[in-house]
Amino acid sequence: MDDLLSDFLTETNENLAELDVALVKLERNPSDQATLSLIFRLVHTVKGTCGFLGLARLERVAHAGENVLGKIRDGLMEASVETVGVVLHTLDRLKEIVTALGVNGEEPQGDDTALIAALDALVEGKPAPAPVPAPPPAAARVAEPEPAPPAATPATTAEPVADAGNANQTIRVTVDVLENLMTLVSELVLTRNQLLQLARSNESGAFTAPLQRLSHITSDLQEGVMKTRMQPIGNAWNKLPRLVRDLSHELNKKIELIMLGAETELDRQVLELIKDPLTHMVRNSGDHGLETPEQRRAAGKPDAGYIKLNAFHEGGHIIIEISDDGRGLPLDMIRAKALSRGLASETELANMPEAQIQRFIFHPGFSTAASVTAVSGRGVGMDVVKTNIEKIGGTVDLKTTPGQGTCFTIKIPLTLAIVSALIIESGGERFAIPQLSVIELVRASSEAGSETVIEHINGTPVLRLRDRLLPLVSLNGLLRLRAQEKTNDDTFIVVVSVGATILGIIVDRVFDTEEIVVKPVAPIMRHVTMFSGNTILGDGSVIMILDPNGIARATGIGGGSEHHTNAKAEIAQTDSSDHVPMLLFRAGGQTPKAVPLGLVARLENLPRARIESSGDNLVVQYRGRLMPLIPMIGIDLSSANQPVLVFVENGRAMGLMVDEIVDVIEDRLEVELNYGEPGLLGTAVIAEQATDVIDTGYWVTRAWSDWFNKSGENIGREHKPRLLMIEDNHFFRQIMSPILSAAGYNITSVESAARALQLRDSGVCFDAIISDVEMPEMNGMEFVQMVRASGPWQDLPIIALSGLATEDAIADARNAGFTDYVEKSDRDALLQSLQQCLSQPISV
Repeated sequence: MDDLLSDFLTETNENLAELDVALVKLERNPSDQATLSLIFRLVHTVKGTCGFLGLARLERVAHAGENVLGKIRDGLMEASVETVGVVLHTLDRLKEIVTALGVNGEEPQGDDTALIAALDALVEGKPAPAPVPAPPPAAARVAEPEPAPPAATPATTAEPVADAGNANQTIRVTVDVLENLMTLVSELVLTRNQLLQLARSNESGAFTAPLQRLSHITSDLQEGVMKTRMQPIGNAWNKLPRLVRDLSHELNKKIELIMLGAETELDRQVLELIKDPLTHMVRNSGDHGLETPEQRRAAGKPDAGYIKLNAFHEGGHIIIEISDDGRGLPLDMIRAKALSRGLASETELANMPEAQIQRFIFHPGFSTAASVTAVSGRGVGMDVVKTNIEKIGGTVDLKTTPGQGTCFTIKIPLTLAIVSALIIESGGERFAIPQLSVIELVRASSEAGSETVIEHINGTPVLRLRDRLLPLVSLNGLLRLRAQEKTNDDTFIVVVSVGATILGIIVDRVFDTEEIVVKPVAPIMRHVTMFSGNTILGDGSVIMILDPNGIARATGIGGGSEHHTNAKAEIAQTDSSDHVPMLLFRAGGQTPKAVPLGLVARLENLPRARIESSGDNLVVQYRGRLMPLIPMIGIDLSSANQPVLVFVENGRAMGLMVDEIVDVIEDRLEVELNYGEPGLLGTAVIAEQATDVIDTGYWVTRAWSDWFNKSGENIGREHKPRLLMIEDNHFFRQIMSPILSAAGYNITSVESAARALQLRDSGVCFDAIISDVEMPEMNGMEFVQMVRASGPWQDLPIIALSGLATEDAIADARNAGFTDYVEKSDRDALLQSLQQCLSQPISV
């Protein structure tokens, strides 16, 4: 293929992609002259270039389409749904011819008579013939995603030029050239790391300065090459307006597509790998998620449903949310399907939390569709979506509310080539953990009374980290490595996030972070899902890169595991239905006792020497304060260590002294007998054994008589009004947050209206909102109108902040839905407005 034809194909593919979006936009707004002129110019360009290159068939089809567009542009024809539909068929035919031209180097044979006749009929003002047969649109071809294609696709090009004036400032470069350049930079990074390692072990300082300079140059070069690979995620969304348009007609549904954050950039390789998963998930939302107009009206919803895509950067990741306001996932159908396919028993399903049941949709071959259609029902889809996303180190999670909709959240890395990693050691072997997955490092001590002590519940190691039970995984045990002799009793724990789950990985040593070049896993080791790749360190040694998703799956903790939970998963999953996690213990007798685990802040095993007397009371110095201890009746006070259940509320703590902590179990809590004994609610059957359930309120009030006092300083702190501040100016947020906090408000501040809507869709509640009016992307007016339209924040007080306080601006803000309007510089007025809005119902 000569260079001229190659350039033509590149430019034409860009024009056709732009036409897809523009035609759907024109269909919604037929009077948009700017869009109409753009469409005509693009088709005219394609036609003119075809004639120059002697591409007769392509020229004929493009010329017939240009005639129709000319009539519409001149106002002689209406851009109706039927007319635009025929033009879209024409566009599909052009794509088919161009695709074959790129493969074979010449136009394919084909008969376009019927299509051209339909276009000519429209030009003559006659009704178009019956729907013209055309190749399936791109949307249909990707309904069920296949495994991700290879990253490098020659002729893939950079972004189209914004205008002709800038044409001389851009060049076209094939992806192969960029891939080779990235490979060379990767090798340079490895060499740089090796030289730095040698410099650290060499006492001579002669090479220090040149190596530092080399390191800076390498980092700058790496950053520059990475920028050439970065593309806005909107490039992966270009086909979605057309897809949704076709889907809307095919399913007889009214669907509105909302795309936020299209300018968010990520690596081109990652972009290619997520195109198919995104396409499938959008189709899924339209088919399974959204109802028909009749069903929506019956449910009190507007006829048109929405599918919303939102992309943003968060902690070095790209977060992509695909949400809809449809019916939500049918949990009963999912349960029935899982039972019929033998994925879980009735007992297991009855004990599963809803979040885990929902994740059955990611199981291979799983589908709840009643019949196979052109859109869905074949059972091939969501498992491939999940697999492709996890291949690039990402995670996919979901949240659904019956009758309100579903939101899928995809978390993927910015790039796959060079990443920052934490180097650790376990069993004498070093490993790398991608730093994007690491939340924090914890050093757990074996000393009793320490804030970070590893406990064992039913044989499972757990860590009580800031009032949350964290499931632990021993890397030595998981990878069957030899145990190393420890020089001290401390244990290192790497806390990582896997989707919505957090777990701790127990390791022997923690070194430092290092930029590593990711190499694929050898075929012989691809069955070991705990590894995502390998790399070469600065000292020349080859180490494996750990995959937190694979570790989670191997141990059954979150991470997309669709199997039944084990002891660790029961700790990680706390959202059970009618089952309550309970702590079993013994105190003063053989009958076991229980308390709901959610009430217990911490478990302690205090040395007897630390317990002191204050009059007739027992106390312990605990976290810088005195904590009262209350012994349960009949317990043994002569043991060397004292097990204690710690309860915390409103800044106060008390310890309940018991004999032995037995287990954590999840079961129904139904008190059947009550003998009126002080300190006990009664007796229930827990784990098939009669168990006394203690009255926690009785014991905490023995330590603090005003524990449940509704008035006073502590309760006031607990019931601070929750306030959301939306402000894109970081400096202003930093000024206002402490002022509002000092005034008695619990502040959450975000930088954009889009981020605020994410909080709303996630179910976060507030008492009031203050929002800047002038913001990029979505301004305050658009935000308040969207909030007032529907949803849980519909009736909240919303105060507008602006540097402009004219009468017209205030009137516009109130008409849009704001409760009040305050000038940014007037802090006293803002505090007064908040006080008034929170003391009386709003009226908008």
